[in-house]
Amino acid sequence: MSPAEMDTHAITVHLDQLLTERGMTLTELADRVGVTVVNLSILKNGRAKAIRFTTLTKICDVLDCQPGDLLSHHPGKER
Repeated sequence: MSPAEMDTHAITVHLDQLLTERGMTLTELADRVGVTVVNLSILKNGRAKAIRFTTLTKICDVLDCQPGDLLSHHPGKER
């Protein structure tokens, strides 16, 4: 598998939608979760290569959501 193929994935991140629904900014979420705005922005824009379970747990706690509310899998629609 080439490096370019290893960077593709079929995961869509719904962080922007959840933030809008919760009336929360990315900066507020970053402060409450304890990660940088830059790292959350990378996640929000679908450019993250991974997410730690501890970070996912904190995001879900703050946004009162399940991991499936934040992430979805769309086979055949790789990024």
